[in-house]
Amino acid sequence: MTQVRRFEGKTAFITGAARGQGRAEAVRLASEGADIIAVDICKSFDFPAYPGATSDDLAVTVGEVEALGRRIVATEVDVRDYDALQQAVADGVGELGRLDVIIANAGVCSAATTWEHALDQWQETIDVNLTGVFHTVKAAVPILLKQGQGGAIVMTSSVAGLRGVPFAAAYSASKHGVVGLCRTLANELGQHRIRVNTVHPAGVNTDMQPVDMQQLITEHADTLGPIFMNALPDTMSDAEDIAATVAWLASDEARHVTGSQIPVDLGTLIR
Repeated sequence: MTQVRRFEGKTAFITGAARGQGRAEAVRLASEGADIIAVDICKSFDFPAYPGATSDDLAVTVGEVEALGRRIVATEVDVRDYDALQQAVADGVGELGRLDVIIANAGVCSAATTWEHALDQWQETIDVNLTGVFHTVKAAVPILLKQGQGGAIVMTSSVAGLRGVPFAAAYSASKHGVVGLCRTLANELGQHRIRVNTVHPAGVNTDMQPVDMQQLITEHADTLGPIFMNALPDTMSDAEDIAATVAWLASDEARHVTGSQIPVDLGTLIR
């Protein structure tokens, strides 16, 4: 683990922190000195074709952060529930003393051709991936403003936030929406030295594996398969690859980077 201590004395609030990219981000920032406020719903959603995180998963995140000698306040919260999310942030800051970094990472993905998206499938995806990000910043930004010491916000988007990914209309729309939210907030918060950026992974080796998407890609391989090709020879990234980029964006090394969309995509977007 890195010996750099870019987050000594700082606190990061991370959604979707029970496993995958959220856990990797919590561990990475903790390894660099941060205390962590972690939330996750720890339940399965209705439409994704993979199981959701569990309470045991969140406990693993807690254990890994504490093993690094850092403090962590972890709560089971649905990002769609604004009141509960706001309380979780307030409780975390009350215990840990401050807030410096916001990582809006929680998200879901399910697949269908656009006209075959169930109405509830569309709504679930938008509510979690876009409204959940709005709830996250609405709950946490006032704390940064009250402290008056700047800060950093990193939102997890996707390559689907920069191109029209087939079979992912709701997901792509939500992730494009995250980009718009990022750019607006970057303009509003720049005067307060609060930076806002998005990170855009392609495939990531986590438990979030939409097999329904993979089936559709296979079915349409001759016509739409090339859209999913990478320039680099690796099939997918590890969660730690994304966490490394998030840590840089959240650090003072990126102090003049705001309103930016940073792909960590194995070169798929240049295809």
